[in-house]
Amino acid sequence: MPIQIDKLVRAKRRTIALIIEKDGSLTVRAPKRATLKDIHGFIEEKSDWIIRSREKMKAVVEVPKKQYVDGEKFLFLGQNYELRLVPPQRPALKFDSGFTLSVSARERGEQAFIKWYKSQALTILTERVNHYAALHGFEPKLVKVNSAKTRWGSCSANGAINFTWRLILAPPEVVDYVVLHELAHLKIQNHSPRFWKLVEKICPDYKRQRKWLRVNGEKLNL
Repeated sequence: MPIQIDKLVRAKRRTIALIIEKDGSLTVRAPKRATLKDIHGFIEEKSDWIIRSREKMKAVVEVPKKQYVDGEKFLFLGQNYELRLVPPQRPALKFDSGFTLSVSARERGEQAFIKWYKSQALTILTERVNHYAALHGFEPKLVKVNSAKTRWGSCSANGAINFTWRLILAPPEVVDYVVLHELAHLKIQNHSPRFWKLVEKICPDYKRQRKWLRVNGEKLNL
């Protein structure tokens, strides 16, 4: 029985991407010129991967949502830091060997954390992109941070690199792998063997970091 497409998104891109959402549904991102025959043919080729991914989704234990209370732990660059509620302060959320949040801002704690994470992500990821671009001769045009839930990063045809703020919760070596992965797409806009050979050249232990993301990715959230 053919695998059903639950959502088809056509965009200015060169390759077809398959995304298994948390509910097991299949989202397909395809080039504007790709025919349905091409898309379904690609899905057929990846059917084993789709089935395995859906099984993994079923096995994932739902991560409890944060309550923003004293003593709760929050990730930053792979380390857990404790939260303390404090009298009103500006900004509402601060970090210094741990997080402090204005007690008056507890109800909007999620927004405060996301704002802080996004700011840190843009600073750190821009620095890492520039570092590795200079080291390996890549020429990215722009670094942006978004709130993507199913992709750690993406590289557009015009040289802009996007990352989800959730990546900044991961250990530095995992962050660097995703940065190098997206930089590699500046030269090879697909996931062919040639692409992975390039990734391995600039990130020799990429398989270990990729596996870490597969196993722990669900934890990188609020």
